[in-house]
Amino acid sequence: MKIADTAAQDVALQPRSRLRLVLPGLAVLLCLALGVWWIMPGLQRWAQAEQSVAAERLRFAPVERGDFVRDISVQGRVVAAVSPTLYASQAGVVTFLVESGDSVEAGEMLASIDSPELENRLAQEQSRLISLQVELERQSITTRQQELQNQKAEDEANIALRAAQREMTRAERAFEQGAMIEVDYEMARDNLVTAKLLYKHATLDTELDNERLEFELQTRRLTVEQQRLLVEDLQRQVDELIVMSPVSGIVGNLVVTQKSNVARNAPILSVVDLSAFEVEVQVSESYADDLAIGMQAEILAGGNSFAATLVAVSPEILDNQVSGRLRFNGPVPESLRQNQRLTTRVLLQEKQDVLMVPRGQFFDSGNGRIAYVVADGIATRRPIISGATSLNRVEIIDGLEAGETIITSSTDAFDGAESVLINY
Repeated sequence: MKIADTAAQDVALQPRSRLRLVLPGLAVLLCLALGVWWIMPGLQRWAQAEQSVAAERLRFAPVERGDFVRDISVQGRVVAAVSPTLYASQAGVVTFLVESGDSVEAGEMLASIDSPELENRLAQEQSRLISLQVELERQSITTRQQELQNQKAEDEANIALRAAQREMTRAERAFEQGAMIEVDYEMARDNLVTAKLLYKHATLDTELDNERLEFELQTRRLTVEQQRLLVEDLQRQVDELIVMSPVSGIVGNLVVTQKSNVARNAPILSVVDLSAFEVEVQVSESYADDLAIGMQAEILAGGNSFAATLVAVSPEILDNQVSGRLRFNGPVPESLRQNQRLTTRVLLQEKQDVLMVPRGQFFDSGNGRIAYVVADGIATRRPIISGATSLNRVEIIDGLEAGETIITSSTDAFDGAESVLINY
């Protein structure tokens, strides 16, 4: 029996090509090269960086160019711009007609002061004024009588003068015709001279006496006028015993109790004008030189912003703070209450087209002289020169360019490293 061989199952194989042996190796080398090329930048950055920080722990912001507004934010306290304190004009017993917190209108009666002594003095001086006015009328009548008597004496002297002139004319004619002796003629002429002198003196006496009478009458008038002014002043003082509200608002504190005896010029109550509120702010003394009257401000009240103006700055520093007053430019919000706390923003300076970055902890970490500029995942330490600062912006004078990105969060953890790798 013949045993078959396996020749029928054998397959003839072709010898392998050298290219097919090289291709897998080339593919592996190519993958390795691509991998090295892919991770090389990261390796280079990792090699260059002195430290590594996770990106989620940092905050970034671009460097921008625009309008820079320098401002400060302070807490303000609402105060009444018009809050007069009323005083007792005279000593006496005060009677209040209102209570603290009552709403009042301007000119409304608030209290009265009982001063019998002042009222009695007014009555006495009014009586004396009436007496002086009667004396003035009597003097006027006496003056007219005396003027009539003076006029009568002057008229009599005038009549005597005309009679003497007629006698002289008659004597001249008789003397020329020889019907009168020279002695009688001379006597008639003397009589004429005497009549002229009497008339002259009568006229002068009338003028002088009339001036005297007018002077006496004027003296009485001045006395009456003086007394009238005294009565008016006393009447004014009596009227001031009724205390009126100078403004519309609410009654503040009652300084004294009801029906108490108060001294002259003692405070008795105050009135608050609700339509004239201002905001008093306390600003750190580091900004004292920057504050100036007329600066614009914003006041946040009830969720709304209201424009205001700085109208007063204290000339002294107390407790390292400067006091200022802000006045609303428009209507005062109705919801304001005295001593209410409000957030205010005072605009100190405004610059056009400046380089700036958002204010962050990096400014304090580097004392305003260091910033970390981010490029290709590496934060590079760079010296900068900063200018003015506001609540949310920092002016950059030199060291940065518009469009660059910096780290605005705290850089204390970098320990002054020149470059830091940021892991995204």
